Amino acid sequence: MREPADRRRQRILAAVQSRGATRVTDLAAELQVSVATLRRDVEELAREGRLRRGHGVARPLVPEAEPADTPPPPSGDGGPVAVVVPERHAYLYEALHGARTMFEEAGVRIALHIAPPVPGAEQPLVERALADGARGLLIAPRWRGRDTEEADYAWLSRLDVPVVLMERKPRRGSALHAVDTVCTDHWYGVRLAVDHLTGLGHRRIVLAARDDSPTARAVRAAFTEIAADHPGVDKWAVTLSSPTAVPDPAAAAGNQPVDLPSLMAELGATAAVLHGDVDALMLVQSLRDNGVRVPEDCSVIAYDDVVAALGSTPLTAVSPPKAAVGRAAAELLLRRLGPRDPGRADAPVQRLDLLPVLKVRGSAQAPYAGTTPGATPVTE
Repeated sequence: MREPADRRRQRILAAVQSRGATRVTDLAAELQVSVATLRRDVEELAREGRLRRGHGVARPLVPEAEPADTPPPPSGDGGPVAVVVPERHAYLYEALHGARTMFEEAGVRIALHIAPPVPGAEQPLVERALADGARGLLIAPRWRGRDTEEADYAWLSRLDVPVVLMERKPRRGSALHAVDTVCTDHWYGVRLAVDHLTGLGHRRIVLAARDDSPTARAVRAAFTEIAADHPGVDKWAVTLSSPTAVPDPAAAAGNQPVDLPSLMAELGATAAVLHGDVDALMLVQSLRDNGVRVPEDCSVIAYDDVVAALGSTPLTAVSPPKAAVGRAAAELLLRRLGPRDPGRADAPVQRLDLLPVLKVRGSAQAPYAGTTPGATPVTE
């Protein structure tokens, strides 16, 4: 027979008052109820002012006194951390590998969940992971468009376990502004690419980039800002790297293929920045099929550096610190999993930006002839 909720909550109170801060997962196992049920009990007791609720723990109203030399519990003590990443995303899988090494060193088990490419896929995965006892969340939502991104802000902000976003930077002032995040500084990456090309003498540059992820949108916005203000850029253009690289690929199914050679000829461009790597390699093939040689006729820099070095012409590429992003994200989450150590669990929220580097491989060289001045942007 199921125990009445009132009696169960009295037992929760007794346990918390006698032991101090207690993990929700431990209480759920002890009382033989689901973690979701235990969380609801703790939330109700907190609303009634009978205990305090923290990240994955229940605390007594009066902070418990502990000996100064009492060590925090080992970070591996407790349930797993949930890690949610998009399906078939090589870039984020490299970041995931970096995170995994940190969790393994700390003795923390990962519960990996792969989100399919449909809007809202992450929420049920996270809810299932929390119901199974996950005590923290490391997540890289797909966020194909800004509408899906905004829709995720509300439910992610309500989670009562520590959350760290990896390679995702929520809008300023949003419900997720005060959540730990670790990202690549994509503005700096684009600046590296533009500075390299202008340093070689290129003054007309095209960006061919995706528009279906936060990284893609950050790259496009950064290029538009940098090219418009850069003293070494006379003309610039932005186009899609693929007709289906948009938030709703089905709606773009009838679009014409990207004609990069024609756009570059129209602009008189001698260089291109291409995001991401697979699209970049395909666009280089398209240039070659149209008689445009890389780097002899057109210099190219790829953005992502997952497979850029593997092309028949190895591509110079902006290389985000993918594994380091994963390690830093895991470190932030691990510090939140020490509820008996206020210096860790209650540390200030961090929004970290890690700088990418430029890997020079020879797909960019000085142009044969100068370009005609005139600062006229062409945007799609």
